[in-house]
Amino acid sequence: MLKLIADAPRHGYDLIREIEGLTGGGYAPSPGVVYPTLSMLDEMGLIEEQQSEGAKKRFAASDEGRTHLAENSAVVDALFARLAAVGAESERTDGAPIRRAMGNLRQVLQHRLMREDVNEDTLHDVAALIDEAAQKIERLK
Repeated sequence: MLKLIADAPRHGYDLIREIEGLTGGGYAPSPGVVYPTLSMLDEMGLIEEQQSEGAKKRFAASDEGRTHLAENSAVVDALFARLAAVGAESERTDGAPIRRAMGNLRQVLQHRLMREDVNEDTLHDVAALIDEAAQKIERLK
């Protein structure tokens, strides 16, 4: 977060959105993570509150914060590489057609399994179909 704040002054919600963007939507920190971290960085003297409009507190990196970043640039670079990797994985595995198909499967399962005529044989047949699909997907090249 310190690196993002050093790049441009930000408030908590900006940080949440930026991290979510860096990970391609694969991870978005909760306010319960972001705001205590901002408080800690402020108490450590690494960031300082800036004048801003409205109720949102906007923070900028202090000189001490920029020095800290420079001294830890290898760690910062590694962390941003990990965020980029999460984003790349999310892009590969969370495509719109897959989300649509998984949502469709969920709806069909709920609709079919909520019927009163569902018995143990039907449950086994449904499980077998899902297992068969999983095996076929696993074998894709």
